[in-house]
Amino acid sequence: MLKYEVIPVTPFAQNCSLIWCDETRQAALIDPGGEAPRLLAAIQAQGLVLTKILLTHGHLDHVGAAAELREQTGIAITGPHQEDAFWLDILPQQSQMFGFPHTPAFSPDSWLVEGDKVQLGNCELEVYFCPGHTPGHVILLSQSERLAWVGDVLFAGGIGRTDFPRGDHATLIRSITETLLPLGDDIVFIPGHGPSSTFGRERVSNPYLTQPVW
Repeated sequence: MLKYEVIPVTPFAQNCSLIWCDETRQAALIDPGGEAPRLLAAIQAQGLVLTKILLTHGHLDHVGAAAELREQTGIAITGPHQEDAFWLDILPQQSQMFGFPHTPAFSPDSWLVEGDKVQLGNCELEVYFCPGHTPGHVILLSQSERLAWVGDVLFAGGIGRTDFPRGDHATLIRSITETLLPLGDDIVFIPGHGPSSTFGRERVSNPYLTQPVW
């Protein structure tokens, strides 16, 4: 069974998720935006072994601790989609713009594309390409647990911003309505910020989806 703990990090209260296979104790961090010592302490407290660092997109508050964690642990960084490479290249500028500690540019060890599978112990995550908030945004779905990690694509009652470079509102709405929602109303999703929800709840109540502006 796949288990998880949400650990808000950075001044933006970004939902970093520590996920693990409870049979093998293999763990991954999804979107480690900062506070690397705190994340490593959480792994140790659960008695887990970190085997993956997974990124949904290239914004600073989602990737800020990834390179530091890789350097300290030797664990590879996987994701996002290669279309977000330019965001990772300008991490120093992002950190300066938002008043974060200097964050050097880095490249992941491998990119993710639609249809990829990520194995974590005996658990599997499916990868879906969901651009719009950024051009290389991906989401991760556990079919067995009906759980999804959606980064900044969709929130409880909201959607991701599209006013950043290469963001596009119409593309984001299509990603949600044509990729996310068809996966099933019962799926619980963990967004990049704020509380979790379900695709079904957002489909009928999220004002950006019930009254979309294309």
